[in-house]
Amino acid sequence: MGRKYTRSLFDPCAYFCKLPSGEYIYLLLYVNDMLIASKNKSSINKLKVQLSSEFEMKNMREAKRILGMKIERDRVKERVSLT
Repeated sequence: MGRKYTRSLFDPCAYFCKLPSGEYIYLLLYVNDMLIASKNKSSINKLKVQLSSEFEMKNMREAKRILGMKIERDRVKERVSLT
């Protein structure tokens, strides 16, 4: 059985789940686009496997844009920003 995700009170297209490690995994859905974000790469991969067993999916690699916003990552500082 998969983890239970909670819908964000601020955006009905955003879901999140607190992992046993205390980190979070985020699932962002908009029409036919999906973005999964977490510090825990293993949890991202498990969620992808689970979702792909139920839905037809394409892995488009690392996201650079979503909904017209540019995604910038600073892996050294462990930060993500949208512009």
